[in-house]
Amino acid sequence: MSILDSKIPEGPLAQKWSKHKADIKVVSPANKRKLDVIVVGTGLAGASAAASLGELGYNVKVFCISDSPRRAHSIAAQGGINAAKNYQNDNDSVYRLFYDTIKGGDYRAREANVYRLAEVSNSIIDQCVAQGVPFARDYGGLLDNRSFGGAQVSRTFYARGQTGQQLLLGAYAALNRQIKKGSVKSYPRHEMLDVVLIDGKARGIITRNLVTGEIERHGAHAVLICSGGYGNVFFLSTNAMNSNGSAAWQCYKKGAMFANPCFTQIHPTCIPKHGEQQSKLTLMSESLRNDGRIWVPKKKEDVEAVRSGAKKPSQIPEEDRDYYLERRYPAFGNLVPRDVASRAAKERCDAGFGVNETGLAVFLDFSTAIARLGKEVIAQRYGNLFQMYEKIVDVNPYEEPMMIYPAVHYTMGGIWVDYNLMTTIPGLYALGEANFSDHGANRLGASALMQGLADGYFVIPYTLGDYLSHDIQTPKIDTNHPAFAEAEKAVLDKINKLFSINGKRSVDDLHKALGNIMWEYVGMARTKESLEKAIVEIQKLRKEFWTNVRVPGKEGEFNQEIEKALRVADFMEMGELMARDALNRNESCGGHFREEFQTPEGEALRDDDHYAYVAVWEYKGPDQEPELHKEELRFDTVHLAQRNYKD
Repeated sequence: MSILDSKIPEGPLAQKWSKHKADIKVVSPANKRKLDVIVVGTGLAGASAAASLGELGYNVKVFCISDSPRRAHSIAAQGGINAAKNYQNDNDSVYRLFYDTIKGGDYRAREANVYRLAEVSNSIIDQCVAQGVPFARDYGGLLDNRSFGGAQVSRTFYARGQTGQQLLLGAYAALNRQIKKGSVKSYPRHEMLDVVLIDGKARGIITRNLVTGEIERHGAHAVLICSGGYGNVFFLSTNAMNSNGSAAWQCYKKGAMFANPCFTQIHPTCIPKHGEQQSKLTLMSESLRNDGRIWVPKKKEDVEAVRSGAKKPSQIPEEDRDYYLERRYPAFGNLVPRDVASRAAKERCDAGFGVNETGLAVFLDFSTAIARLGKEVIAQRYGNLFQMYEKIVDVNPYEEPMMIYPAVHYTMGGIWVDYNLMTTIPGLYALGEANFSDHGANRLGASALMQGLADGYFVIPYTLGDYLSHDIQTPKIDTNHPAFAEAEKAVLDKINKLFSINGKRSVDDLHKALGNIMWEYVGMARTKESLEKAIVEIQKLRKEFWTNVRVPGKEGEFNQEIEKALRVADFMEMGELMARDALNRNESCGGHFREEFQTPEGEALRDDDHYAYVAVWEYKGPDQEPELHKEELRFDTVHLAQRNYKD
């Protein structure tokens, strides 16, 4: 019998969530006041969860790595949030959103979780409108929608090109209300360094005050990890430099299994890399693919002329442009899913048609839309994105096409959770991008905001109560318990070891070296040979890190170098697990593309007979190979099929 129990309710798919809510236990209002909950992270998942649990009456402690929850990386989401309201009357429905998400994830997600996500999506929009989120509206005053990749209907609600920021401000306002009421206590500039287990249950965390350097103990009856993904393993990504996977990784090393780590999303519309000193990449919203058309020149001489500056892109005649997504995928055109669009761009650039000096860029052109709709309409829809592009690149996208290229963006893998969002450690939950549960092998655009808010507003308030209903007689957690002392000592020993190495290479230098290995061998396309090489190279680099890193300063003070060193130490281990997971999965699916497994047309070739499962990895100790467990995926409603975006 598998040690993985997904706790998916029985019954018809459309009734599972409502039946489950009716069956699970609840905690009375008087008893909620006796229970403490820790929330790690204040992005959309963390802020919405902390606000909701505080409103219910729990005593909540919320920990924020930045100086304010408003600086969580959720603000960087630009394009929109999905919901199945069918405002456009274009035949959208909860089922169609569910189906598009399952198909977009290349049939590597649980049906039950994805259907629940689609089911609660409409409530998210109502909640956010009530909070005052300024969604775009049409001429009649109704909420407007636009299209995103992987869908043939308009279901994406948006606030220009800053949807994530506006949604986070709504959640932040709700959170602030609870902080004012006293039901939530906020700890800004604190980073979780370990989770504390007592009798096998999550009972608290060890944190570092990032201003003073002080190590602190915090106890609770349950711990929620809402700390985002691990895309910065690649060094260059669209993630903020502060974004990291360390909180989730400490949970993994304490027994919370990690699922599908190789499922990393490459976003197709990012500003191309421009130098060796760059610290991150800039995302240009996928919403731009609504009105922008992606192309490269048909003729190599035009490519060379553009690269040399002898010819402007706008000077290339229409008949000499290859709108390759429209050519290859006529049904979806420029709105194919992100993994498909990314690989298509790579294919054109590999064939020698890349349009910038490095040969790693394609055009995203708005001239057709401007001619059809007028510049004013395009400015209303995307004006802040156009301004951002011009400030970075010094090219006016109203007059010349944008240059874009794929970049690491989102991680579909994460801590394994059951239907209740609980990990394999009782009392430890994972929400949002920190868990693996809803996106399969590829996340559709505008679904990250949907999942984070669904988990925080509409799932965890129910499922956490079911667990805590058995804990109401448990007194407040005593942080003097030996388990806290042991965890704190382990944290301090690790910090002191990093300071004591006093080597010659900076943390950033070693992080860049890891990023180069990851992008070269575990990036957009992978092979058995490249993955085996990556594992060897990462192991060598990890040894170099622990013998030759230099961390200046000292403990017990403000020190960003030790912050980075602790995170990069975890990245070294995460990168190896990602490569192992990719090596184990002898198929291509979604964002995981093994060059050995592709169709004659160059599309991802799944092996449903052998790999229709969630790959769940168990930590077995330092320098030990992790153990693989499998959660078999059942498809009772959607039939497994090769993805087709051509007709």
